[in-house]
Amino acid sequence: MATSFEKHQRRRLITSYFSVILSISLVLFLLGSLGLFVINYDRMSDNFKENVPMSVYFTDDASQDDLDKFEQKVREAAYTKDIVFVHKDSAAREHQEVIGEDFVHFLDFNPLLHSFDMHFLGAYVQPDSIRNIEMEFKENPLIDDVVYDRQLVDMVNDNIQKISFWVLIISGFFTFISILLINSSLRLSIYSKRFIIKTMQMVGATKPFIRKPFIWTNIKLGMVGAVVAIIAIIILATYVNNKLPDMQLLDGYQSLAMVCLAVFLLGILIAYISTFFATQRFLNLKSDELY
Repeated sequence: MATSFEKHQRRRLITSYFSVILSISLVLFLLGSLGLFVINYDRMSDNFKENVPMSVYFTDDASQDDLDKFEQKVREAAYTKDIVFVHKDSAAREHQEVIGEDFVHFLDFNPLLHSFDMHFLGAYVQPDSIRNIEMEFKENPLIDDVVYDRQLVDMVNDNIQKISFWVLIISGFFTFISILLINSSLRLSIYSKRFIIKTMQMVGATKPFIRKPFIWTNIKLGMVGAVVAIIAIIILATYVNNKLPDMQLLDGYQSLAMVCLAVFLLGILIAYISTFFATQRFLNLKSDELY
């Protein structure tokens, strides 16, 4: 039957293990969430860019055959994400609903023009690229006007460049802090066993023999912490994907699988390295230095 002292020691050991697992899982969760964002950053930035529309208006001289040829040409172009034809009668009805008046009946004719609304792939939503597309369209004598928000294109690209820079800085900072926090938790865990380490050394145990149980124990703690972090990351990714499906955060699941694997391996690697150097430090200390 276990004594009260043994029960107390067991509770301390469980508490120590729990604190290590909690610190590892929290740090890996933050790091993994940031990694998932970084991996999907290009896709998310392209998603914002691809929401910038362009409208191309044709003159009344354009026949249905001219409109069909233009649509086919643009649809087959490498830069096109989607294109929709808007008949001037449909456009008139939409305007009537917005302004609440039948301006066609008042004017006795429809002043609007046939048009195409289109979106481009993110790689082509750049000031120079989209301007070249605009100039290409304007070479067609049947096109009356090409309209898109130039300021929005410039603003989106400028902001994405700024965000990219800060994402890299924050990623590096979080990685460094994460390693320090996990390392500190494991060092504190081993610090509480420094006298056991020195006792084993004094009775003739070799350094690899002493390190082995500590490394294996903390690797298992790192694996448990990583699994907890992976579960939390999957829950977060699923929630964000359900709330913001346009971000396509779980498209194909490749990025999520990469992050989960990286988190698991990182938990093992940091646990191994931190435990190795922490035990090595106490192995190199003299007995009077343990206090």
